[in-house]
Amino acid sequence: MKVSVDMELCEANALCVMECPEVFQLTDDDKLILLKEHPGEELRAKVEAAAQLCPRLAITVTDD
Repeated sequence: MKVSVDMELCEANALCVMECPEVFQLTDDDKLILLKEHPGEELRAKVEAAAQLCPRLAITVTDD
């Protein structure tokens, strides 16, 4: 699985961080950081839920 974030769309609402902190992190100056571009399959449900929660649909999850 590959995760990507369109940083031009991202508003750093942190909904993804709350859903999957193993993959997404918010910096002190409210910038989103993608911690794992290729997380393990055990995180797929959380990553997909985070993508669905994104109000700007900035997160894309694809198969490698």
